[in-house]
Amino acid sequence: MSFTENDINQIESNDLTLAKVRSQIEIFETGIPFTSISDAATLNHGIMPLNDSSIEDYVSIFETEKDNKTLLKFVPASGAATRMFKFLFKFVSEYNSNEQSLNSYINKNNLKELSLFMVGLEKFPFYNQVLELLESKGIDYENLSNQEKVWHFAKAMLDENQLNFGNQPKGLLPFHDYKNNHISTAFEEHLYESALYASSNGVAKLHFTISEVYENKFTKEFKNIQNQVEQNTGVTFDISFSYQQQSTDTIAVTLKNRPFREPDGSLLFRPSGHGALLKNLNALDADIIFVKNIDNVVVYKYKNELAKYKKVLAGILITLQTKTFKYLQELDSAVIDKDTLVDVENFLTHKLSIKISDEYKKYTDRYKIDYLQEKLNRPIRICGMVKNEGEPGGGPFWVKDHKSNQSLQIVESAQINLNDPNQEDILKNATHFNPVDLVCGVKNYKGEKFDLENYVDHNAAFITEKTKNGKDLKALELPGLWNGSMANWTTIFVEVPVITFNPVKTVNDLLKSPHQIKG
Repeated sequence: MSFTENDINQIESNDLTLAKVRSQIEIFETGIPFTSISDAATLNHGIMPLNDSSIEDYVSIFETEKDNKTLLKFVPASGAATRMFKFLFKFVSEYNSNEQSLNSYINKNNLKELSLFMVGLEKFPFYNQVLELLESKGIDYENLSNQEKVWHFAKAMLDENQLNFGNQPKGLLPFHDYKNNHISTAFEEHLYESALYASSNGVAKLHFTISEVYENKFTKEFKNIQNQVEQNTGVTFDISFSYQQQSTDTIAVTLKNRPFREPDGSLLFRPSGHGALLKNLNALDADIIFVKNIDNVVVYKYKNELAKYKKVLAGILITLQTKTFKYLQELDSAVIDKDTLVDVENFLTHKLSIKISDEYKKYTDRYKIDYLQEKLNRPIRICGMVKNEGEPGGGPFWVKDHKSNQSLQIVESAQINLNDPNQEDILKNATHFNPVDLVCGVKNYKGEKFDLENYVDHNAAFITEKTKNGKDLKALELPGLWNGSMANWTTIFVEVPVITFNPVKTVNDLLKSPHQIKG
């Protein structure tokens, strides 16, 4: 496939290489193999259960060790909140009160979301803000009909010349309405939350990945709330930001796998999903890194319960990492006795859920040591898993690779061949869901940082279909940050309660009790 000189200049200006772009196009042409799931991870079969005693023990371990560790909270917070308001954008652009009643419009379009939005209007944290805006524009809100009220309300929220919520970063939207007219954002809630479990020696470090255009807004918000939050928590906050790097963008192609071109003839490159953030994570230096999405927060009364389980996950990480490091140091010794090899084998199998290859028993002792070192000397992630209540997204599975080796992975339904009855049955029998609740150890037993790029399964990428300028295209997403990007980490799944998972995917999620002060 030939590229013009202008194409090559554009590719290089995006910090990409021609070889990289050609390899991306080749992926479109050959396709991406489905992930082969061999079983669902369930309690005591890939997912560790907790009880009151173990919870207490792991919290104690974390509390004892945390001031000897550097802690960091990593929050993917890129992008605008457009999808939160998808049904409202549709309503504002389509609805005409002169042509039909609001109930008729809702029924015709099956917009139950709009009905819920109307019922909960006064419970949204931005209710008074919208009313003040409407009043300033001379709109007599109280004397409008119900259908006019909801239309004007939604219009004020979304109009780019008014509050423009759909084009604001989700992390800075009004999320929670506290007493004394204090409206908090998800960004602010992450600060309060991190003070409870991600601080050591009186300092909480947080790193947010954001769109570059929003950095001034985040910085301004932090300056506005910093003194109050630090005074309330007794913790000093060290905040840093990074952007999704342009070099992780991928080329878009037509449905015939030719480079998709803009009207001016230039190539189209697109952000490659949250897997691109592996570069951002890889640049950070900390002993323990908590990973949590920007919209998964709660009002303050639930925070201690939530923090308890973050401490549990961190306590499990410290416990397993300590044992892992001990065995790696022993395996470095000149002489290894067979009892030590057996101990390490049992640790891999029973504590790290790593299935040892059938070929292993044929190896010489030297090769056994090499094999065990390779399995142990990896980044570790402890992943909270909640019971599946029908949320869309990935889940915990046993996965079989091309050599029939099995490992624990977080897999999205899009990675599974749903036309295969066996694969579909395994998916249907899954009991748990991935809420993106990770605690990561990214240093080895010598205290050196792992290069996380070395632990990616590049076959776990995604091809999706999109549109641009009314034309269909295919887009390539890199292996997801907690999917294929961490495929070759040591992975531990732990059951945590559903209170730890409270995402705001649509605006109506703000009406749920974990986001309401009065319940």
